Amino acid sequence: MSRFARHLLISGRVQGVFFRAWTKEQADQLGVAGWVRNSADGCVEAFLEGNEPAVRKLVEQLHRGPPSAQVTQVVVEETVPEENDRFEVRP
Repeated sequence: MSRFARHLLISGRVQGVFFRAWTKEQADQLGVAGWVRNSADGCVEAFLEGNEPAVRKLVEQLHRGPPSAQVTQVVVEETVPEENDRFEVRP
């Protein structure tokens, strides 16, 4: 099965609200690989890959984020899979 990948930049109140840990929980539940990290500009950056329905579901969830977050914008770009085998929170 071919892998499906997306790169996201998530803006709003997304740092200091457990966004990265929450994203990892959601990714692990869906079987999505990749990574998430805070950006210096206050955004959260994520790379997701896996089967298309799971990645699309996680992208949908990231438009809302965890309960304490306030997502104002999500920029989603098509990208090439990196062949990650797990999901990690990066510094």
